[in-house]
Amino acid sequence: MMKKKSVSARKASLVLFLCQMISALDVPLDLSQPPTITQQSPKDYIVDPRENIVIQCEAKGKPPPSFSWTRNGTHFDIDKDAQVTMKPNSGTLVINIMNGGKAEAYEGVYQCTARNERGAAVSNNIVIRPSRSPLWTKEKLEPNHVREGDSLVLHCRPPVGLPPPIIFWMDNAFQRLPQSERVSQGLNGDLYFSNVQPEDTREDYICYARFNHTQTIQQKQPISVKVFSMDSLNDTIAANLSDTDIFGAKPVTERQPVLLTPTGSTSTKVELRGNVLLLECIAAGLPTPVIRWIKEGGELPANRTFFENFKKTLKIIDVSEADSGNYKCIARNRLGSAHHVISVTVKAAPYWITAPRNLVLSPGEDGTLICRANGNPKPDISWLANGVPIAIAPEDPSRKVDGDTIIFSHVQERSSAVYQCNASNEYGYLLANAFVNVLAEPPRILTPANKLYQVIADSPALLDCAYFGSPKPEIEWFKGVKGSILRGNEYVFHDNGTLEIPVAQKDSTGTYTCVARNELGKIQNEVHLEVKDPTMIIKQPEYKVIQRYGQASFECVIKHDSTLLPTIIWLKDNAELPDDERFLVGKDNLTIMNVTDKDDGTYTCIVNTTLDSVSASAVLTVVARPNPPFDLELTGQLERSVELSWIPGDENNSPITNFVIEYEDGLHEPGVWHYQTEVPGTQTTVQLKLSPYVNYSFRVIAVNEIGRSQPSEPSEQYLTKSANPDENPSNVQGIGSEPDNLVITWESLKGFQSNGPGLQYKVSWRQKDVDDEWTSVIVANVSKYIVSGTPTFVPYEIKVQALNDLGYAPEPSEVIGHSGEDLPMVAPGNVQVHVINSTLAKVHWDTVPLKTVRGHLQGYKVYYWKVQSLSRRSRRHVEKKILTFRGNKTFGMLPGLEPYSSYKLNVRVVNGKGEGPASPDKLFKTPEGVPSSPSFLRITNPTLDSLTLEWGSPTHPNGVLTSYILKFQPINNTHELGPLVEIRIPANESSLILKNLNYSTRYKFYFNAQTSVGSGSQITEEAITIMDEVQPLYPRIRNVTTAAAETYANISWEYEGPDHANFYVEYGVAGTMASRQVDIATQGWFIGLMCAVALLILILLIVCFIRRNKGGKYPVKEKEDAHADPEIQPMKEDDGTFGEYSDAEDHKPLKKGSRTPSDRTVKKEDSDDSLVDYGEGVNGQFNEDGSFIGQYSGKKEKEPAEGNESSEAPSPVNAMNSFV
Repeated sequence: MMKKKSVSARKASLVLFLCQMISALDVPLDLSQPPTITQQSPKDYIVDPRENIVIQCEAKGKPPPSFSWTRNGTHFDIDKDAQVTMKPNSGTLVINIMNGGKAEAYEGVYQCTARNERGAAVSNNIVIRPSRSPLWTKEKLEPNHVREGDSLVLHCRPPVGLPPPIIFWMDNAFQRLPQSERVSQGLNGDLYFSNVQPEDTREDYICYARFNHTQTIQQKQPISVKVFSMDSLNDTIAANLSDTDIFGAKPVTERQPVLLTPTGSTSTKVELRGNVLLLECIAAGLPTPVIRWIKEGGELPANRTFFENFKKTLKIIDVSEADSGNYKCIARNRLGSAHHVISVTVKAAPYWITAPRNLVLSPGEDGTLICRANGNPKPDISWLANGVPIAIAPEDPSRKVDGDTIIFSHVQERSSAVYQCNASNEYGYLLANAFVNVLAEPPRILTPANKLYQVIADSPALLDCAYFGSPKPEIEWFKGVKGSILRGNEYVFHDNGTLEIPVAQKDSTGTYTCVARNELGKIQNEVHLEVKDPTMIIKQPEYKVIQRYGQASFECVIKHDSTLLPTIIWLKDNAELPDDERFLVGKDNLTIMNVTDKDDGTYTCIVNTTLDSVSASAVLTVVARPNPPFDLELTGQLERSVELSWIPGDENNSPITNFVIEYEDGLHEPGVWHYQTEVPGTQTTVQLKLSPYVNYSFRVIAVNEIGRSQPSEPSEQYLTKSANPDENPSNVQGIGSEPDNLVITWESLKGFQSNGPGLQYKVSWRQKDVDDEWTSVIVANVSKYIVSGTPTFVPYEIKVQALNDLGYAPEPSEVIGHSGEDLPMVAPGNVQVHVINSTLAKVHWDTVPLKTVRGHLQGYKVYYWKVQSLSRRSRRHVEKKILTFRGNKTFGMLPGLEPYSSYKLNVRVVNGKGEGPASPDKLFKTPEGVPSSPSFLRITNPTLDSLTLEWGSPTHPNGVLTSYILKFQPINNTHELGPLVEIRIPANESSLILKNLNYSTRYKFYFNAQTSVGSGSQITEEAITIMDEVQPLYPRIRNVTTAAAETYANISWEYEGPDHANFYVEYGVAGTMASRQVDIATQGWFIGLMCAVALLILILLIVCFIRRNKGGKYPVKEKEDAHADPEIQPMKEDDGTFGEYSDAEDHKPLKKGSRTPSDRTVKKEDSDDSLVDYGEGVNGQFNEDGSFIGQYSGKKEKEPAEGNESSEAPSPVNAMNSFV
């Protein structure tokens, strides 16, 4: 729901244009001109007698006019009255009343004359009357004793004031008396009662008269009214009033309408044209009559007719002669009608058809003054010259009077004068001044030069050229400096010189020249026009439906001319936004936080520039859960039903879809509300079915799309009468808890189902299929009864009947129950096992006789367990498994068995009591199966052409292992697999050395075990043969950090080197050095081993040094090129190009990730380097006693070898790298 409005400068420009047309006739004030009255007091001027009287008279002219006054037709000499002064340069009189003057002394008819050498202008006759607010005359008001149903008129009769007072009725507490179709105030101020009622009795009916001019209120004496009802009259007035008195003791009787005002059947009314016509009819009657208005022979004017005072007053505004006619009011009740015809005649004070207008003529020109007026009766037209009747005014040969027209011919400068036209009839007069000013003036343009006009595209452009000259100049328009004269339909040329471009476009922008010429000269003026783009709202606010306390947002995105500065204003319901911090106004949006019901309304975005204005509106609807219903009422109370009605609460802008009715049983469950029924949202009454002996209260909940309302207030309580129970307990069952009893249970009736006090139950039973009589017992309001001494598990017929103090419920239906169960007596026989495969077996058994089950047969349970594995010959803890087979089945499947194992099982029957005895254990064996995968596969000791494989036997051999199958194949740099080689290995082997392999080659291995049944799942692994035989890599430790506390210290470091390294830490007190280390470091064998390693490293370093280029670089690339296989050449870490080594680099650490021999040996020169550069850094820590609390975690998975990348196999010299 959205509205959009656009208001440009068009309307404002047109208004300005009309004003210019009027002002264009004005003579510039620097030129001689007769006087013109510019301001005067109203004709009928009522003044406040307590304040100074100001009688206005302002005029203009050249030379400035002088002023004089007449009072009651004679000259008023203000110099002789000290209380009267005239304002300087003005004709306005000030009569000083506040300093001793009396307003009454200055009552009269005043007229002002403004005069200069070119003529005299006069004002209207101004009638001065002081306002009056006289007091009410003293009078004794008798109390009004009225019989109920009679009519009554309380007269106000206010004092005559000037102007007439405003009448209203109030009580002693200054509260307005309520009015209605029965009681209302007439136009004359009287208070009319069509019929009185007992509640009209009171002693303070007070009429007030308010005099606005003096701001006073006069009060009439209070009027007392006492209304006697017929019952009280029969008892109290029979002895005091005669039979002929109006207060007869007759009962209240209905009466047909009688008009209280106006009286009679017809009346007349005269009203003046343009005034408001008020016609009134007030009728008495019982019941109160209804008033209707018609116009005989015509229709009431559609847009000017209004009904007031409960249709007792007909109001027609701005009446005209066409509204004359007969108007009939009809008062009607069910006993009849009354009517009155008012003949209306509309008269008219004089009104202008053509008022005379000022004439500016040049010497020798002709002209006319026209004065035409109308009225009813037709007004008389008379002329005055300079305030003197024209018949006795000085002769002017250029002037000729022809009724309502004065004709001027060949005027001369002496012809200048002010002429007055007077049109009058019995209802008033009109007086107009119009001058004739004879001037000879060259053209002049009054519009400022180079004036800039700005308009919006597609709207009118009005370019002013206000001018004056005598004779009247001719006006021409040009566009541009050297443009041609403007003509054509796209332009409109107005008499006042204005150029109108009805639909301005962007190409209308430019400079326009106005040229004014007459016989005395020529003048021109330039103005400029700019046409702007219109302001538009390109994203308008949209209709919103928001839940209460939600957030609403309206957008208002605009597009405007870049040279215009827009302002955006938001309105709510055409008024300013509330002063509330919840309203957030952004650049192009309005956001309302936590909306409430009062935020409902229309929101308007108004965009204003200096030239145009656009707006767009959208409606915000705030929805919420409905308000609770109210005024719940119970009617039509019967024993088993009642009618509930209610009034819906506010639906909060979301229609109510349904009403939910709930009830409370105050007798049985006080405070607990139950669902009763629900009805559509358009329904506000419902017939409810009731149960006996319930103390009902009802409440209603309204539901709409938003949710449920709060419950209504509870209705009045309604206690229904007691009755026999209508129904019996439900869910009756008979199940024994012991082998020799029968437990009968049921669901008790709810409180309202008891239908009366003393609720009990009659419990009956008998053994089925046995010719026994019913055994019955009556129990209290419980839900269980136990029958003892019954046979084990036999069927019984059972019934439970409700009863209360008033009698029994209908005969209940019978149900079958059983006495208690006992454990089964026998075990299933003929148990057989059929082994299907190594993991699945099928077991069979024979059913047991039903009599031996001694209860409801629930099924059979199979207990089975593994005795031992046939392959390992080892016993373990026996874990029995149970499978239950429901119903009377004779077989079942045993899944999940382990292959090549020995099992036992037995079978038992199950009833509701438990399990019977087990059948004898049955032994069976499962055949061999395929083994699981080997428990592990390790590849160690890589050399140039061999690898050592170690493995563990399968965790689950599932039979007798016959062999292992090893398959392997090489993998090249692109991860392509080579030919597959298969080797069968005896089952008793646990390792194998593969020889004759290619050096520096990655292999993939597939390994699995076999039994006589087949091969098991395989395990895979990869390994690489080494490229060269070198010494192992020394480990490296760096970045050692310490953090000391009061009693301990944490030491951290980074480690690079072989896996499985051991560490020690050495520390001491400042100034001394003590060491703690592992004791093995002091052993002789360890010292000898370290010496041997050092010697070996020294020999290797010497050999390498000899082979290097003496004193210069030794290009590794040249050496590597000599080999046929390029794969063994080292590559740079970053781009794979061949590296070079020089003497300057001999002592640099190897780059991280550079090629390293698979055995992790390192040259002697590099022994001083940081360990971090040779492996993955590891942080370690020690606790306060020096023990190692960190853990080195090496690489677990082996990455596939690509190119010449080295293997990550564990170093065989880890022990050497440890300082332990």
